Amino acid sequence: MQIETPPTDKPYDKSEGERRGLLIVNTGDGKGKSTAAFGLAIRAHGRGKPVKIFQFMKVPTARFGEHRTFEKLGLPIEGLGDGFSWKSKDLERSAQIARDGWQKARAALLSGEHFLVVLDEVTYPLVYGWIALEEVLQALRERPAHVHVVLTGRRCPQEIIDMADTVTEMTLIKHAFDQGIPAQRGIED
Repeated sequence: MQIETPPTDKPYDKSEGERRGLLIVNTGDGKGKSTAAFGLAIRAHGRGKPVKIFQFMKVPTARFGEHRTFEKLGLPIEGLGDGFSWKSKDLERSAQIARDGWQKARAALLSGEHFLVVLDEVTYPLVYGWIALEEVLQALRERPAHVHVVLTGRRCPQEIIDMADTVTEMTLIKHAFDQGIPAQRGIED
């Protein structure tokens, strides 16, 4: 490791642009996409801003750690899926659940009632063709100017990346699962 001298001059000028709702994408094969989105949701909620979180691959009755915490904080989170696709007994039913869920998320985006809307794991139903990309792009374009949106998931479509204001790609360097360590409560769920 090389030791650096901390900067003593501000490395950037203050932005003179207009504040508006941002489109933020957390994608890539590394861990932390949803966790980063949830961190923003907590930050906004802590500032008294209305937030809504939709999870496209979680069932409505999910009780993972984030659900328990958000319930205590009064932060609304809604599962719009039926779990992992490889566990589905009927992928067409899974697709319909995703389409119905998208209609709820779309209405929330366009309503203007929320400062921040999180579309967690939305890239999966997009990549699977369960939700039409053009519908999502249209809703992102038509949302009220003050609404911030975070989309998460692997393989985010390039059209969304091109439209986004901020894109972070989580890069997998190594993961405990690849070393034979199973998912753990409080870390993966």
